[in-house]
Amino acid sequence: MAVAIALLMALATAGCGIGVGAEIGPVSLTVTRDYGSEPVAPAVRDGARESDTVMRVLDRNATIETRYGGGFVESIDGLSEAVRDGRRYDWFFYVNGVESPVGAADFTLHGGEAIWWDYRDWSAAPRVPAVVGAWPQPFASGYEGEEHPTWVECEGGGGACSTARDRLLSAGATIRDEGSAIPVLVGPWARLRHDPAAALLEGGPQESGVFAEFATSNRGWELVGLGEDGDSARRFDAATGLVAATRRYDGPPVWLVTGATAGAVRSAAALLDSADLRDHYAVATEGGEEVPLPLR
Repeated sequence: MAVAIALLMALATAGCGIGVGAEIGPVSLTVTRDYGSEPVAPAVRDGARESDTVMRVLDRNATIETRYGGGFVESIDGLSEAVRDGRRYDWFFYVNGVESPVGAADFTLHGGEAIWWDYRDWSAAPRVPAVVGAWPQPFASGYEGEEHPTWVECEGGGGACSTARDRLLSAGATIRDEGSAIPVLVGPWARLRHDPAAALLEGGPQESGVFAEFATSNRGWELVGLGEDGDSARRFDAATGLVAATRRYDGPPVWLVTGATAGAVRSAAALLDSADLRDHYAVATEGGEEVPLPLR
C-alpha cells in the first residue's frame, strides 16, 4: 500500500495526466450573440488541462444547460435556443475561427485555442464554416488541433499582398506554399472569383457563410453587404474592401482579402489586425472604418 501511494504521489507531482491532467496552457473564451454584435459574458482566459474540452471550459466559466447527455448546449447564462417570428436561434461555437466538425464535449483542447460561442439566427446560413473574428487565429496555431502554415496567394493585389504578408508574419503565421497551408487570397474580386472557395460567395450565405456578395453595375463590380436575413442591405462604393473567410468541403479555411478595385484591396489588407476583426464574422472597410457583416 505504501508503495502504491508513493507511486501515485510521484505521478501527480510529475503531472502525468492523472485526474484532470497536466496543464497545457491558456485558452480564451468569448461568448456573444447576434453575429458577435453584443457580448453575453466578459471574455476570459482560462488555464486548460489535458482532459479539457470546449464544453468543460464553457462550463467552468458560464452557467449552462445541456441536452442529449451533455453533448449539446441549450442555454448559456440564461439565453436559450428559441424560435422568434419563424426564425430559429441557437448557440454555435468556433475554435480558432473554424466551425467545429465535432460537438463541444468531444473537442479536446491542446492549449492556446481561441474559443468563441455565438447565439444567432441561422435561417439564412445554417452553416458558417469560418469567421475572421478570432484573429490572429487560425494563423498563429492552426485549427482542429493541428498547426498549419499560411499561403498568401497574390492575385493582382499589388502592395496589398505585402501588407497582408507582413500582418500575418507579425501575427505568428509561418508563410509557405504548400497544399496543407491556409490560403489567404489577396486581389480584386474579378480575379478571385475564379477560385473555387471564393466562388462560394456567389451562392449566398447558405453556401459560403459570408454575408456579402459582389454584383455588377455599369461601373463594374460592387460590394453588397447583406443583412442577417441574407437579403441585400447596402451597396458599398468602389473603394470598399472585404475581409472574409469560408471553407470548401473539408479543405482548409480560406481567407479573402478583396474588393472591387485595387484601392479597395489595399483597404481590406489594412484591416488585418485584432482591433478591426475581433468578434466579427466578416468585415467591410469604408472610409477607413470597419463595417461588421452581416449588417444589422
